[in-house]
Amino acid sequence: MLLQGKKILVTGADGFIGSHLVEHLAAQGHDVRAFVLYNSLGSRGWLDSAQLGRNIEFVAGDVRDAQSVRAAMQGCQVVLHLAALISIPYSYQAPESYLDTNVRGTMNVLQAARELEVERVVHTSTSEVYGTAQFVPITEEHPLQGQSPYSASKIAADQMASAYFSSFGVPVAIMRPFNTYGPRQSARAVIPTVISQIVDGAKILRLGALHPTRDFNYVGDTVRAFVATAEADDAVGEVINIGSNFEISIGDTARLIAEVMDARVSVEMDAERLRPRASEVERLWADNSKARRLLGWEPEYGGREGLHRGLEHTIAWFRNERNLRLYRPAEYSV
Repeated sequence: MLLQGKKILVTGADGFIGSHLVEHLAAQGHDVRAFVLYNSLGSRGWLDSAQLGRNIEFVAGDVRDAQSVRAAMQGCQVVLHLAALISIPYSYQAPESYLDTNVRGTMNVLQAARELEVERVVHTSTSEVYGTAQFVPITEEHPLQGQSPYSASKIAADQMASAYFSSFGVPVAIMRPFNTYGPRQSARAVIPTVISQIVDGAKILRLGALHPTRDFNYVGDTVRAFVATAEADDAVGEVINIGSNFEISIGDTARLIAEVMDARVSVEMDAERLRPRASEVERLWADNSKARRLLGWEPEYGGREGLHRGLEHTIAWFRNERNLRLYRPAEYSV
């Protein structure tokens, strides 16, 4: 199925990945409806900073409200569902809100898609559903482990998506990105945390655990994967990892960032930034062979060299004083 000529709804369009996705779709000339979280300021989140064309319709609402979801989906043939609460630390403080947004919100999207006979739904999962790797690289058959309220809510949302496909034939594909990074990412994530502290002049970086490993995806690769998943008929009913197939520790990532930025810094562990011991995901490394096979997708920013290039793009964005002002580098962001 080609997206050209289809009306596309993007939920979570105001977020980090969502804003990049809307920007990409608009640049490709697609007809996009951006579903953003209602707020009294009329803010469209990161879309207020994005480079957008005129073929975008904005709708404010809340995925927790079934009526507003159904209204936003009217007339759309494709739904790219990204709306979610994603901060792991905050999920320890407000777990019920993760059930409301991530599980009920996803059910609202799926139910509306069923009733409106939407042609394609792409549901956004996360590598956190795997927990600490029992084997690497991690395939889609890896056991699911809810090591935080956030990951547990995403497991439930994924299962709801699978259930709507099996029970009602909703044409949903589950895309499972590993750790996406890039311009506009929240400072709750490690890469913008390191970059923003260095740009702000810090000589001692305050971070959490340094030994866990991650598989980082540049946001441009993740965006291309959304399009490829939406267009691939073979993706319907499937779970598909989106990762670079490259593993690097948090500590080595911080050192690489310092190297790219030509910064002399040391790292200090901040106990406030540590997850509870059993909740820490120690190792993530994606097997992306299924994405290559079903989607024809592969990372353009893979391996250490690709990570280096992606970091250069991200650092350049943070070095813009206007962008850095949107962050508080000296504070810990939950």
